[in-house]
Amino acid sequence: MNSDVTSFLNSQKHPLITEIEYLRALILSCDKNISENIKWNGPNYIYKDEDRITMKINPPKKIQLILHRGAKKQTQPKTKLISNTSKLMEWKDNDRAVITLQNLPEIQANSEVLKKIIKDWFKATL
Repeated sequence: MNSDVTSFLNSQKHPLITEIEYLRALILSCDKNISENIKWNGPNYIYKDEDRITMKINPPKKIQLILHRGAKKQTQPKTKLISNTSKLMEWKDNDRAVITLQNLPEIQANSEVLKKIIKDWFKATL
């Protein structure tokens, strides 16, 4: 885990810090090529030098994982980047989806699905 991200989160006094830390560990465990930093006032996950997942932690009532292909506009794929049928994913476009999580039991109950989505997302966005 990135110490700058840890320091940032510790300064936030976020009510869902346990959930955030669990998600940080889960995301980083998906591949050794994942690193993290801060982007848009939340943890951001980089895969092979490209931003791919950003954690939206404000407002502090829920956590959202924003799955994307980076900040630069790219040609829109004709179909969704991954074929995951999980109800966790809300597609915003064929190359952008949001996962909204409310609490630790929900995150833990869906941890295997989340890992699969994350791994598939990184592979699809290379």
